[in-house]
Amino acid sequence: MVSSMKHTDEPVIRAEKISFSYVGHGLALDCIDFMVRKGEFVAFLASNGAGKTTFLKVLVGLLKPGTGSVRLNGRDIKGLSASVICREIGFVLQNPTDQLFAATVEEDVAAGPRNLGLPEDEVERRVAEALELVSVSHLRKRAIHHISHGEQKRVSIAGIIAMNPSTLILDEPTAGLDPEGEASMLRTLNRLNKEHGKTIILATHSVDMLPLFADRIVIMNSGKILQDGSPEEVFADREMLKGARLRLPYISRLLYELRHLDGAPIDGIPLTIGEARVKLLELIPEERLIRNMRGQGE
Repeated sequence: MVSSMKHTDEPVIRAEKISFSYVGHGLALDCIDFMVRKGEFVAFLASNGAGKTTFLKVLVGLLKPGTGSVRLNGRDIKGLSASVICREIGFVLQNPTDQLFAATVEEDVAAGPRNLGLPEDEVERRVAEALELVSVSHLRKRAIHHISHGEQKRVSIAGIIAMNPSTLILDEPTAGLDPEGEASMLRTLNRLNKEHGKTIILATHSVDMLPLFADRIVIMNSGKILQDGSPEEVFADREMLKGARLRLPYISRLLYELRHLDGAPIDGIPLTIGEARVKLLELIPEERLIRNMRGQGE
């Protein structure tokens, strides 16, 4: 599951009573309260149209809420310039082609640090470090339009990392990736969180790998937060998930059905393959396990 990394008590971001409406489309966000502490990995899990992308844009000041406020390290973002916000929060768009603009990978990742007015040797150091962190150093000289969709997503993250924000907010970073690409992306974000201390907030509709990485999962539906808690707390409420048009992780659903449909004496609902393995092994008589172990030894 997730590491036991300690988080500070003071919120990095606090949003209070946030509402937002699109002209002609009604209420997109309905009186949302949310906070994240330094070092947390928080995932917004919701189906399409639930409001998660809109809320992330409010958090970084791209959209102005109709009501409520967002505070960044105690300061109302209404009084902060875009450059100040960008130094502390890096926002990664869902579609990398909306974010990448330079001819080559190297030029794109270097653009942010150069705009900060950093000396060229520092720009060079940051570019190299950011590309290494997201495992695309080998693409440094490649043209943006000659790399894959998944590689473009990594380069867009590298461009944000190069500006060294303490918080990363990502909109659907695994969208359009195959299962291996999705797993690789989440492992990268987990490394940035646990090894490099980045606070991570991401929006996703992917379910299966979140229990491995997220400290908290926030469920949204129809512009409201339905639940905010640990993976164990959130996935224990199956009816709430159904109401939000979401599902259990596949491995959890299997064990749930074994318990409720087949009567298997399974206590709790495992969220990962490792937890499921332990639960299933508990169902095998001890003498059979011993015979199997002896047989493998021979």
